[in-house]
Amino acid sequence: MLRFVVRRLVQVVPTLLILSVLLFAWLRSLPGGPAGALLGDKATPEGIAALNRTLGLDQPIPIQYLRYLGRALTGDFGASLVSGDPVLAEIGRALPATIELSVTALLIAILAGIPLGYLAARYRGRPWDNATILATLVGVAVPVFFLGYVLKQVFAVELGLFPPSGRVSVDIDATRVTGFAILDGLLTREFDASADAIAHLVLPAIALATIPLAVIVRITRASVLDVLDSDFVRTANAKGLAPGTVRGRHVLRNALLPVSTTIGLQTGLLLAGAVLTEKVFNWGGLGTLIAEGIERRDYPRLQAIVLLGALIYVIVNLLVDLSYALIDPRVRLR
Repeated sequence: MLRFVVRRLVQVVPTLLILSVLLFAWLRSLPGGPAGALLGDKATPEGIAALNRTLGLDQPIPIQYLRYLGRALTGDFGASLVSGDPVLAEIGRALPATIELSVTALLIAILAGIPLGYLAARYRGRPWDNATILATLVGVAVPVFFLGYVLKQVFAVELGLFPPSGRVSVDIDATRVTGFAILDGLLTREFDASADAIAHLVLPAIALATIPLAVIVRITRASVLDVLDSDFVRTANAKGLAPGTVRGRHVLRNALLPVSTTIGLQTGLLLAGAVLTEKVFNWGGLGTLIAEGIERRDYPRLQAIVLLGALIYVIVNLLVDLSYALIDPRVRLR
């Protein structure tokens, strides 16, 4: 297993290198450029040319890339063209917010999706199964931003059950330690700050969890149905094993392999959903940085965030591969 892990980690290097080349070329092929976005209404051809010289954007793209790569290898991903702060510092401030939101959404999707999918398969063809299928179709079809606005209007504005936006209330003077609002409140014993952060997290997490929840339910249902029709399950039932043993040890455990793959893929897609969700709820994480970076053509910020997303995606899928061996001892990683 160690050899497998090392080989997969080594493969990360060429993956990120190829992605950086494609990303670098694509960003610089976009019309407009950062100079026009930064100068705004005051942009003139002379002013744009002068700013491009200052930013080093007047050089040939291969030269620009080699300079960028040389700095990146030393840990310098440049400064944001919008704020002027180092890109890594911006990401460090915003990343905890996105991790908090994405992990919570993923936990909701997993903890609710697997049981719902299993129950839908167990009661195949019954009202519960039909209702589950209909609900998952709606969950996949409804855009995240639309659902976010609906949740915000109903539960925040009309019912007043949850805060409408932000991570913490303006009147909460919380001590920042790690950047994770809930964890900081627990570490500093400021439990009112943790409770306030949880209240702010509920609506955006539900909105972001909807699509992965629907996908996990449908994959779990299909996988469980496939396993229920297997010969070893019929044999286990014929031997008189307890129903709980058959369902847990033989059915659900064997059905989890494709579900694990789905969870890994959905984890990588959460960042895309987080951009819209954070915009709706003014969350202030990486999604907000991406949206502003695209609008202002902030090359250094976008390059660093996309590479970070790719790295997270690769690591998550490595963990999924490792989970195969834990779920099914027959799987051998080489």
